[in-house]
Amino acid sequence: MMVPGAIFAQQGKFTVNGSLNKGITKPAMAYLVYRAADQTVTDSCAVEQGKFAFNGNVDEPKQALLTVNYSGSGMRGKGVDQRTIYLEPGNIKINSKDSLPDAGTAGSAINKEQDELLATLKPSAEKKRAFMAEFYGLPKDKQNDSLVRAVLDKKYAAIMEEEKAAYLNFVKTHTKSIVGIAALKKLSESIEDCNVLTGLYESFTGNVKNSTAGKAYAKTLAIMKATAVGAAAPEFTQNDTTGRPVSLTSFRGKYVLVDFWASWCGPCRAENPNVVAVYSKYHDKGFEILGVSLDDEKSHTNWLHAIKNDKLMWQQVSDLQGWNNQAGQMYGIRSIPQNFLLDPSGKIIAKNLRGKDLEKKLAELF
Repeated sequence: MMVPGAIFAQQGKFTVNGSLNKGITKPAMAYLVYRAADQTVTDSCAVEQGKFAFNGNVDEPKQALLTVNYSGSGMRGKGVDQRTIYLEPGNIKINSKDSLPDAGTAGSAINKEQDELLATLKPSAEKKRAFMAEFYGLPKDKQNDSLVRAVLDKKYAAIMEEEKAAYLNFVKTHTKSIVGIAALKKLSESIEDCNVLTGLYESFTGNVKNSTAGKAYAKTLAIMKATAVGAAAPEFTQNDTTGRPVSLTSFRGKYVLVDFWASWCGPCRAENPNVVAVYSKYHDKGFEILGVSLDDEKSHTNWLHAIKNDKLMWQQVSDLQGWNNQAGQMYGIRSIPQNFLLDPSGKIIAKNLRGKDLEKKLAELF
């Protein structure tokens, strides 16, 4: 078996040989997506009699997304199965008598650890699937009923707590593995206490922390610390819709909500009426909003239309770089909507307040 402390020094050719249900054949396609030499590699091949194969080179173990589309029409849509695997030198085997999600691995120590993680998460994953089936099986009026939603929200929160506990246990028991780092990254979505996350990160061995994944997580952790409640909000300047630069410092002396969104983001647009309502109620009392759009050059016009159609009366800025928005990078934005509430001195006092929670917090302040 490969020694965990040695795997980061190895480099060379990998092969991935998949063997699924023999009945799976054309037009089924397999896809492999991973990073190499700072570029995203997307490889594809036909699935014949349930078999497919990939090969390439890696300089250290790399996380990759393996997709099988039984209708052969790309990596998204119906009839698509996906799972994360790790690429490392040697022959990696993906085996299942059925489908990709049920596949096990062979020939790879890291992928065995990934199999362990998936097995640990399986109970909560199955509960999430059942929950979503239950929710979407309800009539529309029941889906939107506040009493029904309260019960469902409580049920879903319990499932997420179970998932969180599974990730935490895996992290604590896999401190010699980059799979453990990946689990810690996922765990960071449900734990905001940077001291807890720092303690977990420091428990990993030096070679794991010095891996590409380990160094990337260290940067993520630094951003989380810089944008934690109680920290001074990172300063930035971006152009508004007319090309005029607007700086975050210009809002000093007022409570300001830094709101990350985009015209193409459905949940953002759904939340906008709530934000409009609190802005109208508290603006005259000293409340401001700075909208930061993750639109890009191609969606520039859509951004302007969304501002008008959603009646967003506050200042809006963007560098039109999409997910590479500089302010978004500084604040560690990986999903939207997200927001940060700042006090008059520029200190972060709350994060990700939506709907009634945003209204409640502003009522406390004003």
